[in-house]
Amino acid sequence: MRILVSNDDGYNAAGIEALVAALRPLGEVTVVAPETNCSGASNSLTLRRPLTVRQAANGFHFVNGTPSDCVHVALTGLLGFRPDLLVSGINNGANMGEDTLYSGTVAAAMEGYLFGVPSMAFSLVDREWRHLDCATRVAHDLVARFRDRPWDEPLLLSVNIPAVPYRDLAGFRTTRLGRRHPAEPVIRSTTPYGETVYWIGPVGRALDGGAETDFGAIEAHAVSMTPLRVDLTDHARTDAVARWMADRVSAPEAR
Repeated sequence: MRILVSNDDGYNAAGIEALVAALRPLGEVTVVAPETNCSGASNSLTLRRPLTVRQAANGFHFVNGTPSDCVHVALTGLLGFRPDLLVSGINNGANMGEDTLYSGTVAAAMEGYLFGVPSMAFSLVDREWRHLDCATRVAHDLVARFRDRPWDEPLLLSVNIPAVPYRDLAGFRTTRLGRRHPAEPVIRSTTPYGETVYWIGPVGRALDGGAETDFGAIEAHAVSMTPLRVDLTDHARTDAVARWMADRVSAPEAR
C-alpha cells in the first residue's frame, strides 16, 4: 500500500514524525509537508508565486507553501504515482466543529479527497503532545483496518483522539460535527513602535456537544471519527431561496 502523508504543523513537527514511524510497517510512505507551521491555513492555494520542493535528511519532502499546496503538488506532478491513501497529521490540537473549516490538517486530507484519494486527518486533542503514543496507535489501527478492509469509494474522515493513555480509550465512535460558541474577542497589543496589533482570540467553547458529536466523543474519552463532505450547499434552504425570488422577473432588467 502506498501512503502519502502531509500535515499543517510543518515537516519537522513531532506529530508527523511519530505518524510516519507508526505507518511505515503498513506500506510505502511518502511525506510531502509544509516547510513551516501553517495552522489555520484552511484550503488556501499559493497562486502568486512559484513553489519549491526540497528534501530533508530523513527523506521528507517539504514545500514552501500551504498544506493544500503540498498535496496538490504531490498528486499533480511530484510523485509520479497515485497513492492508495492520504493521511494528514497528527495535528497539534483538536479539529472539531467549526475548526474543520479553518484546519490545514483537514484541508490537506480534503485536497487528496478532491482528487479521488481516500483520506484521513488525525488530530490529537492536546497542544502539549501529551499521549502522542496513543494517537499514533489509533492512526496505525485505522490505517491497518483500511489496508485490510478498503472503502468501497473514497471517503474523507476526520479523526480526533483524546489525550489519554491508549488503555483508557473508551472505544471508537462515528460522530457528526458539533458546534462552538463564537470565538473569544481578539487580543489587542502594541508593538515597541507604538503600532496597535491584534491576535486572534481563543476558539469558543462547545455549544452543541451531545453524545453523538465529536465533542461528546472526546468528552467520553472515545476516538471521534467524522466523515466529511465538500458539498456546502444548504439543500434544506434551496426552496426558501426560490420562494424569496418568486416574484422577481425571470431576467434582470436592462441597465
